[in-house]
Amino acid sequence: MAQLSDDCFAHGGALLSVEEAASLVIARVPPLEGEESIALSAARGRVLARDLHAPQPLPPFFNSAVDGYAFRHADLIPGQETALRLEGRLAAGQAAGATLTPGTALRILTGAPMPPGADTVMMQEDARLEGGSLYLPPGLKHGANCRPAGEDVAQGELALPAGTRLGPAEIGLAAALGFATLPLTRRPRIGVFSTGDELAAPGTPLGAAQTYDSNRFSLLALLAALPVEATDLGILPDRAEATHRALHEAAASHDMLLTSGGVSTGEEDHVRSAIQAGGSLVFWKLAIKPGRPAAMGVVGGTPVLGLPGNPVAAIVTFLHLARPLALRLCGATPARLPRFAAIADFTYRKKAGRREYVRVSLSHGDNPLPTATKYPREGAGLLTSLTRSDAFAELPEDVVSVAPGDTVAVLPFASVF
Repeated sequence: MAQLSDDCFAHGGALLSVEEAASLVIARVPPLEGEESIALSAARGRVLARDLHAPQPLPPFFNSAVDGYAFRHADLIPGQETALRLEGRLAAGQAAGATLTPGTALRILTGAPMPPGADTVMMQEDARLEGGSLYLPPGLKHGANCRPAGEDVAQGELALPAGTRLGPAEIGLAAALGFATLPLTRRPRIGVFSTGDELAAPGTPLGAAQTYDSNRFSLLALLAALPVEATDLGILPDRAEATHRALHEAAASHDMLLTSGGVSTGEEDHVRSAIQAGGSLVFWKLAIKPGRPAAMGVVGGTPVLGLPGNPVAAIVTFLHLARPLALRLCGATPARLPRFAAIADFTYRKKAGRREYVRVSLSHGDNPLPTATKYPREGAGLLTSLTRSDAFAELPEDVVSVAPGDTVAVLPFASVF
């Protein structure tokens, strides 16, 4: 478990920007201790615990980059065609063999080791073969179409730094360097609650004034894309004592807790008060729409993040707070959410000093940038505004209006979900 002191954040109650809140969390929450050795086949998405240095050069030997003919560049006659005697053939996986003698060339295939003495390769389509002689056109540079040993990674070089989140390219590089297993950080255990008597679990009968809980499943799905172990902790009732007890019990067996709902100022909003009563509250208001009420605190040494109850607001605040906090616990190198430029085709007005996330659809026409079309309705409780849109248009604090033709930054759902 993450063990933080209850006063480790010590921040006032001012309205925070997204960056201020995320920076506060990242600066004060240390990565979890410990590592485990994991096979390459199970390493995707995980975080490297230690620097990975190359135990050997990559490629490990001087080899041909193409199918062609290996020869000594010194044998070429400047400015005219050169005839060389063709002797032998070398394929990938075969040992290089004897030293290439002057005036000769060797048929060589991609990946085969360069024979001693050879230093250049002519692509097969550029050469002319007649009888036992090979005719090479002039102009080829010394070392062409060859891959020196260590061209990609030198022996002892830092190949992957600690904190790297492993994707297909990183796993491929580790495999090419001969690693069968990798030292990876421990996956944080993250417990997820929903809150509210108005919620029912999908698959159970609805009460007269209930709706089915969606946030818990959206959040668990978002966590499934991160290197964490997520636990479904169910629905907390609207009772202060039960909320306080559940948070304390869950904090004892988790590295982070995530809730949705119950963080505003309503009479039945108990998450924020439970954090305050059992630990310390870091902040509970952000300068963001949707998602202003979001509580961050520490209970029993475990960070607790209370997200808003509206589905869109819960997802927006997850991306900006829960996601970086989870990756911080994993020891991952900090990385901003991917943003891309688009051209707005809508008119919109907003307040200064607050960041807003507007749901948009993206289309491609003659313009090199996609066109962003605003979803016609704005409610933070509209799940269809996410399923029928493609991205969030991010409108910074200093922007007060958007007009057709303006360039806006967008966060495509496919890149952030």
